[in-house]
Amino acid sequence: MITKSDGNGGGRDGGRGGSEGAGDEEAQVIVVGAGPAGSAAAVHLARAGVDVLLLEKSGFPREKVCGDGLTPRGVHQLVRLGIDIDAPGWMRNKGMRWVCGGHQVELDWPRLGALPDFGLTRSRHDFDDLLAARASATGARLRTHVKVTGTLTDRAGYVMGVTASRGPDAEPVRYLAPLVVAADGASARTALGLGFERDAKRPVAAAARRYYRSEARTHDPYLELWADLRCPRTGLDLPGYGWVFPMGDGRVNVGLGALPQQRRRRPVDLKAALEHWLPRLPEEWGVHEGNADSPLRSAPLPMGLNRRPQYRRGLLLVGDSAGMVSPWSGEGIAQAMEAAEVAAETIALALARPAGPRREHALHQYPAEIQRRWARYYRLGNLAGDLLFSRFGYRPILHPRVMASPHLLRVLARLLTHVSDEPAQDTVDAVLHALLRLVPVPRR
Repeated sequence: MITKSDGNGGGRDGGRGGSEGAGDEEAQVIVVGAGPAGSAAAVHLARAGVDVLLLEKSGFPREKVCGDGLTPRGVHQLVRLGIDIDAPGWMRNKGMRWVCGGHQVELDWPRLGALPDFGLTRSRHDFDDLLAARASATGARLRTHVKVTGTLTDRAGYVMGVTASRGPDAEPVRYLAPLVVAADGASARTALGLGFERDAKRPVAAAARRYYRSEARTHDPYLELWADLRCPRTGLDLPGYGWVFPMGDGRVNVGLGALPQQRRRRPVDLKAALEHWLPRLPEEWGVHEGNADSPLRSAPLPMGLNRRPQYRRGLLLVGDSAGMVSPWSGEGIAQAMEAAEVAAETIALALARPAGPRREHALHQYPAEIQRRWARYYRLGNLAGDLLFSRFGYRPILHPRVMASPHLLRVLARLLTHVSDEPAQDTVDAVLHALLRLVPVPRR
């Protein structure tokens, strides 16, 4: 017997992909959401020979609020997916430029054995399209304009598939599979429909971004981060940072990310903070209203592994659905794609076993592996967010003495961006690994 658990998926018309005729579709795995997490999971599953359905509520290309910047960790995942990062549209960067208190310093990405020594920028408007196309070309069955409305479960509460409305006429349809990957973003509607609650102790940050035409900065070789911004109405430190990321197409992505203000327990007015910051940027950059190339858009950032466990009764959570945004930096794309690969490998190995306890045991290795890779790093980041970032932003850790110390800056940069090798390749890696080993492993 199959029962239905209602959800509240969203959707809109338009885009590439398609839906087949009336009737249910079946697969070995259903992936809900074709963002970086979902498309990456579908690619890795299809490569492993798994029959996978990739369901997307909208069409492509589409808008997505993001800084559009990828660290070497994210570039590494793109290479593993087989994305051509030398094709037109990609903008490479050498590292980060930090600005704080009248000082600025440039930090090149490290040269490590396992990761590239460069980052990338590309608009999410076509970034997600490229990844979804890659999933389709690899063998995943991509279905766009499919609004997932709930999950189907058996009497024991195990997932059997999803219900959805399809196309402009909202045709009701069922998609059946013994395993579902929830990659439907910050809304996490699929997870919520099965009772995966968010940890209320973990804050949800917010980000806002706008594109500006700027020939002066569009080919800047560094991602620029500002750490000494203020909230205009309160005068308090912005509990986050601002960015100016070169897009290489005549534009820059300018935005802010911030945790809720700890002292007042309320969200930051990012629009007002952005308007307060922009006059500080050099006039020759052209970052002003007359050169705006998009409206200001904002979105939530669920961070700190705020939804657990990442697997239960046939449902795996990946990316923002599981709150995988880094509490250190607000980066989420690299983590989403990395977790997607772990989930896909776990599923492929589990499906090689007969349904039942042995398969369940294999599937529980997914949250165990996420715990092994990230638990200490995220726990320390959550603590830093509670005690420091939500109160004073990043200004205290970029003290003038720190800015004047290349070694301290390298350690700090690698900690914030999680760009390191294991086993350690250099002294900085060794220091970071020693620090993280001191952090108790949180219980799952």
